[in-house]
Amino acid sequence: MVRLLAISDVVDEGLRTAATRLRPDLVVACGDLPFEYVEHVMTVANAPLVYVPGNHDPDLRRRRSGEWPPSPPEHRDADPPGPRGGTNVDAVVVEEVGLRLAGLGGSHRYRDGPNQYSQREMRRRVRSLVRRSRWRRPRGRSVDVLVTHAPPAGVGDDDDLAHVGFDAFHDVYAALRPSVHLHGHVHPHEGVAAERRVGSTRVVNVIPYRVLEV
Repeated sequence: MVRLLAISDVVDEGLRTAATRLRPDLVVACGDLPFEYVEHVMTVANAPLVYVPGNHDPDLRRRRSGEWPPSPPEHRDADPPGPRGGTNVDAVVVEEVGLRLAGLGGSHRYRDGPNQYSQREMRRRVRSLVRRSRWRRPRGRSVDVLVTHAPPAGVGDDDDLAHVGFDAFHDVYAALRPSVHLHGHVHPHEGVAAERRVGSTRVVNVIPYRVLEV
């Protein structure tokens, strides 16, 4: 079993010290947190970090020289952009601490800005992710953990445009069969379950943090 510490959206000051005693094997950040806080939790936990960007995070995509629009000035010298020492798993499949993880950052598009996608745009991203997963492991398409910022449609999402979930995440469940889906973005109301199940996938809203074993 691998012990995960998943964080998202809300800074929990107690976690700055509690991360040591939680002893995670991996820190997973689901977006919309100050990079300094994410870096601090990773350092105190003494564990590797994977993350996806949220809709309030800057654009973390690296652009090639001459590509338009260019990277924001504050990111041109960052190596890599985002929390230092972590791995951005947005739209990629990685292997870390014995787990296979796939990531999809961002939220439903509701205004101008980075890390926002229409339902159609996210479907394209999902198809690309599934192809990439099959290419990297042609005989076994599954992933252990899906990491996103937004929830799936109809499963812990909300009805306002900014917090609508993505239909295409259900396609990820069917194609890659993650055992766990970690997300943030929708702040759970009192009395509302932060954990649900879709088929064989455990869907967990991690705000502000959750510890779980996979």
